Amino acid sequence: MSLDAPPAGTCSVRISKQFAAHDFELVADLIAPPGITILFGASGAGKTTLLDCVAGLTIPDSGQIKAGDCVFFDNLARINLPVRYRNVGYVLQHLALFPHLSVRENLEFGLRTSKQSERRRKVDEILESFRIGNLSLRKPSEISGGERQRVALGRALVINPRILLLDEPLGGLDAPTKSKIVDDLLEWNREHQIPILYVTHSRDEVFALGERVVVLEKGRVVAQGAPHEVMTVPRQETVAQLFGFENIFNATVVAAHENLGTLTCRLDGSTVELETPLVRAEPGSLLRLGIAAGDILLATVKPEGLSARNVLPAVVKAVAQRDAMVMVEVDCGTQNELRIKVRLTLGARDSLALENGRQVWVIVKTHSCHLMA
Repeated sequence: MSLDAPPAGTCSVRISKQFAAHDFELVADLIAPPGITILFGASGAGKTTLLDCVAGLTIPDSGQIKAGDCVFFDNLARINLPVRYRNVGYVLQHLALFPHLSVRENLEFGLRTSKQSERRRKVDEILESFRIGNLSLRKPSEISGGERQRVALGRALVINPRILLLDEPLGGLDAPTKSKIVDDLLEWNREHQIPILYVTHSRDEVFALGERVVVLEKGRVVAQGAPHEVMTVPRQETVAQLFGFENIFNATVVAAHENLGTLTCRLDGSTVELETPLVRAEPGSLLRLGIAAGDILLATVKPEGLSARNVLPAVVKAVAQRDAMVMVEVDCGTQNELRIKVRLTLGARDSLALENGRQVWVIVKTHSCHLMA
């Protein structure tokens, strides 16, 4: 570890901030240990506002913000550390590189008070870590978008920050470029071990980058934890919608099978019953049931000998291609319509010869049925 690296620490945020003019209140309570914590949510959820509070650009009404042993803000103790003393690295979506400065000069900007030899050493380390040494004399207009992203990250990290804030820093980049930049960032942080708060709208980035994910909705933290736990087993309907559970139904518990670890639930307005994982709910209880479209299988003949417990007859109602995927809507209802969306590959659509009116069978595993509050 570099001698001048800050001590490893955890960022804790417990704040509230009212914006009367916009009828919006941010109430955040979260922990970000060393590593990447993803802030995920729809536009207007409060993600950037939270970053601004940590950076000191927005002052909370109450609460506390700490990074390691350094208190950034504490209304009870009347502490509000000025931005320049927080030692926070912040990369915005638009990067804000100085167009008249070279790559090296952009990196040196945050080190103006350091000795020249120290500036040179730190900048050389960043140039090497982010593979931009050959660009040091060029201006931002003379390098690619991915290279500008590397420079922006390098400028934020050259000061050895206590915490790094990233507001959709890789938007607009192709997947291979994004992946290489992320690999270099992760490699840098393996040595420095600082908390990184990373704002994104991309579900793929949540799985690829985050050790933790914090989900925000309308200024509130509605879920946090490991990405796999939060995204694949959502406990709130709002989280399920954010993470792309295309099928969400009202359901009534028909029976509990404790010895089997399952429930039988009837989808409201239909006679369709599904086997779901067991939760604490009595027969007659009303729940919400979510199924991701990609977790559903289709067959053109009734399958036999499957481990999947839910096999339903259906009729294809719509087939729509979306880029390299196909969204199929089927009706599983008998008396009333019960539309279910199924996501398939182009090859699956073609091999099944799917078209409107085609009789099919819908197959749903028990553990693909998620019961939510």
